[in-house]
Amino acid sequence: MIYFDNAATTKPCAEAVRAFENCGFGNPSSLHGLGVEAEAVLKDTKNAILKKLGKEGEVYFTSGATESNNLAVFGTANALKRRGNRIVTTAIEHPSVAEPMKKLEEQGFEVVRLKPCEHEDFEKAIADAVDEKTILVSFMSVNNETGFVIDSKKVYNEVKKKFPKCVVHSDGVQGFCKVPIYADIISISAHKIHGFKGVGALYKSKETRLLPTVYGGGQQGGLRSGTEPVELTAAFGAAVRAYPEDLSCFSELKAHLLKLLGEADGVTINSRNSVDNIVNFSVQGVRSEIMLHFLEEREIYVSSGSACSRGKISPVTAALGISPKDADSAIRVSFCRDNTVEEINALAKGIADGIKRFRR
Repeated sequence: MIYFDNAATTKPCAEAVRAFENCGFGNPSSLHGLGVEAEAVLKDTKNAILKKLGKEGEVYFTSGATESNNLAVFGTANALKRRGNRIVTTAIEHPSVAEPMKKLEEQGFEVVRLKPCEHEDFEKAIADAVDEKTILVSFMSVNNETGFVIDSKKVYNEVKKKFPKCVVHSDGVQGFCKVPIYADIISISAHKIHGFKGVGALYKSKETRLLPTVYGGGQQGGLRSGTEPVELTAAFGAAVRAYPEDLSCFSELKAHLLKLLGEADGVTINSRNSVDNIVNFSVQGVRSEIMLHFLEEREIYVSSGSACSRGKISPVTAALGISPKDADSAIRVSFCRDNTVEEINALAKGIADGIKRFRR
């Protein structure tokens, strides 16, 4: 099997599996020894996340990136709605940000959505859209469909220079461990970095105020109630610590893939200003779903875009300037540290054979 759908999910690494298997079963809220041990596991993973982010602040565990993004968006809006009602975001956000934004509009908030294809300097456009009524800026550090990178440092510095009280949130799910992320609030997920599904985290600076969206036993300072999944969290921490600092393997794989795609007839590269581990391209004359299943017959697994789109053409592609024709034939390839040049060769051969078979 050749797996190139790592932007959707990654295989748990050996370190995460061992951490899960060796973790105790205590409840972190229990006062006895097993509870104390479980609480120590949570603290250890929080420290690993803070170290990887290069920040000081607070980390809250959630059920995954969707909950983290919902908590960031609704938690900020509800906490600051007396200060203003304007939110600046982008038109390329994951549904776990885009859908909460729609709900906030129904509640009377003004939501400004910016498209990269309409701005030469997208980071400046985001910052310029902020005014004195803006309470939240929310953008993804790396787009999950094409790998498009938003320079979070530039956005953060420009926004804070003009409006220091405006909260900056970044959906860091695809960017965590791969690019620096600057924000007051950052959403991350374990299963994108070789941890397990079912656990994510939300980083928050100490100065940032959020209101909870889940109520119950008051765990995690009352911001996110519910018994913490200690075993999943232990694996999360192990995956963070095991993730390599040197990511040159991604640039090598990307360069080799682009070279081979450049030799193919009628292939358009959709990724621009993108991270090295995601490449989106269109095979003209062959619909995405057809090519995807043709490759699957050879046990080569890729994506037609976001795993959340389920075969539908995503509106994100239009906002990135990708034509409907190219979007209909788009393939996303996303690497992990275990992928090889030989696997890239097999993928390129599969694409070439698919073109011969299906292009009309």
